[in-house]
Amino acid sequence: MNIEEVSTGKFFPIKIVPVEKADYKFLVKSRYFFNWKDEQNEEVYKLTIKGENEILGVISLERIYAEWRVHIRLLSVSKENKGSKKKFDKIAGNLIAHAAKIAVAEYGELACISLRPKTELTQYYIEKYKMNITGITLSLEVPEIIDLINLFDNN
Repeated sequence: MNIEEVSTGKFFPIKIVPVEKADYKFLVKSRYFFNWKDEQNEEVYKLTIKGENEILGVISLERIYAEWRVHIRLLSVSKENKGSKKKFDKIAGNLIAHAAKIAVAEYGELACISLRPKTELTQYYIEKYKMNITGITLSLEVPEIIDLINLFDNN
């Protein structure tokens, strides 16, 4: 998996690993748009460039076993990686693909991922990640979930 530096088109390999307790002091609302300390008891992952410590994106997950689903509770890229002037591209997509990989590993062909986007992001998720409207959430199931994984996981 990798992200792309927008200004140069250069790709950087990434890693997505669980957030450590010490990371929460850096995951401030002014940079990551949410109070991530509220998620300390959840399954939270960070995205960094391999060999570096700077957190570029964060995702909080909830496994809903009865529905064979991994729900994305929160998802955020760092402030400098949001919008048209972002430094790196593909951060959110890689985090969503990570959730998809967990869902497939956990639930096989029944796997599903879901999220409840802010209203202004709904159409973006539908167009960019091919998500489907499922009530108040957006979701992906097999086979589309596999397409998303293949799009971002090039290892």
